[in-house]
Amino acid sequence: MSVEVTKLPSGLTVITDTMPHLQTAALGVWAGVGGRDEKPSEHGISHLLEHMAFKGTTRRSSREIVEEIEAVGGDLNAGTSTETTAYYARVMKADVPLALDVLSDILTNPSFVPDELEREKGVIVQEIGAAQDTPDDVVFEHLNELCYPDQPMGRSLLGTAKTLKSFDRDMLRGYLSTHYRGPDMVVAAAGAVDHRRVVDEVTQRFASLDGTPAPKPEPAMFGKGGSRVVHRELEQAHLTLALEGVPQTDLSLFSLQVFSNILGGGMSSRLFQEVREKRGLCYSIYAFHAPYVDTGFFGLYTGTDPGDAPEMMEVIVDVINEAVETLTETEIARAKAQMKAGLLMALESCSSRAEQLARHILAYGRPLAVEELVARIDAVSVETTRNAARALMSRSRPAVVALGSGRGLDTAVAFAEGLTKSKAKERLH
Repeated sequence: MSVEVTKLPSGLTVITDTMPHLQTAALGVWAGVGGRDEKPSEHGISHLLEHMAFKGTTRRSSREIVEEIEAVGGDLNAGTSTETTAYYARVMKADVPLALDVLSDILTNPSFVPDELEREKGVIVQEIGAAQDTPDDVVFEHLNELCYPDQPMGRSLLGTAKTLKSFDRDMLRGYLSTHYRGPDMVVAAAGAVDHRRVVDEVTQRFASLDGTPAPKPEPAMFGKGGSRVVHRELEQAHLTLALEGVPQTDLSLFSLQVFSNILGGGMSSRLFQEVREKRGLCYSIYAFHAPYVDTGFFGLYTGTDPGDAPEMMEVIVDVINEAVETLTETEIARAKAQMKAGLLMALESCSSRAEQLARHILAYGRPLAVEELVARIDAVSVETTRNAARALMSRSRPAVVALGSGRGLDTAVAFAEGLTKSKAKERLH
């Protein structure tokens, strides 16, 4: 087996997958901290910290950080999500030690120069403005607030101009010290890597990590549902709907993922075929399920002409209700094939593989073998998928947000609010 795992005395996990046919490597540091770990006064600090990681250390200036990686043809990037923050690089085989040195430097020796900090705050304020100009972002921001009211998970990852203004270097250092700890971090590498050498490098370069676990975030509580209409002068009406899903480790996860795929996962999905191909009501429509540590988020999005919004939502509700009870073997087989293809295709990319391994460690505490994942997908049946769909419909009231102009939006959200009062739900009782 090419996957090897070593846990260091600090609790930091090192996991690698050697891919001998490659001459490049993808590697990174994944920390189990994100937007949901923030207190109200820290709103947006996870994302700011990720930005500041590249703005200089006690050994390198911000320019030297990128120049050293780009001088060897590599690239460096990072990303913040609800539950994780990742810092990663892609380099040639010989430059793996350099990449690990740079990654460890930005996380263990950040300088947080005040001038750089103020400049980066301004950059993020511009990012917030750009998001507010993007209807897709705005409508999901409102949907998250409705699904997770008065909770970190319901807030934007970017923070606000007000919270950003309050952050200083001491707050950043405190947040880094509190949440970036060995037991909650993973160094993952895939491609042209040697496990023993990676372990030796990581042991040396991350020796200063605290070995006590970081504090756990507050449990997520999916809200009571309901609706919100946000009026804006836009060409399209943007419609979203959410239901409480299941956590990452729930036994019904793969069945629910299959249902989401059948419903709105591609061009062959029921929603795409009925709403776009048959009725021509939209350009884009999709459904998805995002699992977290202790909750899940089933979401649906579409954009349509404001005048068509009521019909659109009525059709969506009908399609969902019908799908719960009329799933077919052919649809299940197609969705499972798509999931397996996506899984196996990801194995051909060292970047995707490194990320997958890191996420497995953070979610399950161990890497899941490809054979195990395929077996879980293969175990999905019409019966398990219907049961997962019925449970989804009965678990919560829908949260619905419409963004745009026109009088039809109120009618549209009223249709969506009736989703879980359907006959499909009644059959549970």
